[in-house]
Amino acid sequence: MAVEPGSTPATEALARLTEERVDHRFRGLPPDADGLTVAELAAQRRNLFTDGFTTPVLALSAERLEHNLRLMATYATRHGLAFAPHGKTTMAPQLFRRQIEHGAWGITLAVPHQVRVARAFGTQRIFLANELVDAAALRWIAGELATDPSFEFVCYVDSVRGVELMHAALRGGTARPLDVVVELAAGEGARTGVRTEAECAAIADAVAAAPTLRLAGVAGYEGEVPEADPERVHAWLRRLVALAVDFDKAGRFQGLDEIVVSAGGSAWFDAVADVFADIPGLSAPVLKLLRSGAYVSHDDGHYRRLTPFNRVSEEGALEPAFRLWAQVVSRPTREQAFVNAGKRDAAYDLDLPFAQVVRRGGTQRPATGVEVTALSDQHAWLRTTPEADLEVGDWLGMGLSHPCTSFDKWQLIPVAEADGTVVDYIRTFF
Repeated sequence: MAVEPGSTPATEALARLTEERVDHRFRGLPPDADGLTVAELAAQRRNLFTDGFTTPVLALSAERLEHNLRLMATYATRHGLAFAPHGKTTMAPQLFRRQIEHGAWGITLAVPHQVRVARAFGTQRIFLANELVDAAALRWIAGELATDPSFEFVCYVDSVRGVELMHAALRGGTARPLDVVVELAAGEGARTGVRTEAECAAIADAVAAAPTLRLAGVAGYEGEVPEADPERVHAWLRRLVALAVDFDKAGRFQGLDEIVVSAGGSAWFDAVADVFADIPGLSAPVLKLLRSGAYVSHDDGHYRRLTPFNRVSEEGALEPAFRLWAQVVSRPTREQAFVNAGKRDAAYDLDLPFAQVVRRGGTQRPATGVEVTALSDQHAWLRTTPEADLEVGDWLGMGLSHPCTSFDKWQLIPVAEADGTVVDYIRTFF
């Protein structure tokens, strides 16, 4: 690979993605593209509908992707929030880079493998929104911290036992302490996290006693608040802020350049903005870290219903960027049809796909009278009403629900402009 002037290991790693050869591993791509590099295929600017792509094929809208990236960057800036979007949604280093270019502080991740992917592509700030007690992973992260002084890493702790395991794994092998935040649970019956403030204090004491660790702040996930509504979510976020204030008054953040207070999924980031705006002055500047991730592609189901932009419409609106294209392969009755995309191709953990448009002979129209009622492994079952104009051979464009389980089914995703011109390909690493 030719090295460009001023390139870095990160940019070189991203460039190497474009040198990967297209072949049978990547669904939906034109068979006659086999052997081309991704860069060569992208340079051809093929049309998704007329230049050899095969169904099923998942595509991202270039325009909507850029719109969503800009909108959330603007939202975070407007509300004085640092932004570390959750990378587990896409596991796409190209999108990590675009998020950072749009002003993101860093990338949030969930498990050590994801951290390794992000580091392989040069991500310099990582917030691990999970507990980390795996000794091998901890030693690897310690090595990253030792060899790269500019690398910043923060993770959750929620038990004294976890602190003990971390310290045992890191003892004798850390160039600098590993930063941790105490995770406050969203309530009884919620997911991970500490249930009481007294337990939070005990864990903070354990961190203070472990020279391999440093207490950097507090965090949690408001999406786990039981029976979540605006009042309950705001109350929990105020409790999180109060925990940070109490820790600061007790001198637990002594010596920090900044104090991390972090929350924020994709359903309640407006509540995070509201409550974090009122964080009082502490002994060091506060890094108000928002972690929403599904915004990148948004969706046509779960997050379309839950997005805070439904409540704060004056601040803009996210746009669903995914569309799954499949072909009608069977029309056994006037009330039923089948397309060649199923569970292996479409997210279905929250909602079935949504029939949106039909293409035939270069024209596109709404999928009136067409409904996806079930999925088999490789088929979607369609119910059709009398007004449905659907024939074998037609292409059906479907919207999807839940970005996280859409990205993880596809290794190489075409990015298409509105007229179908494919301008890029997004590589995922799940």
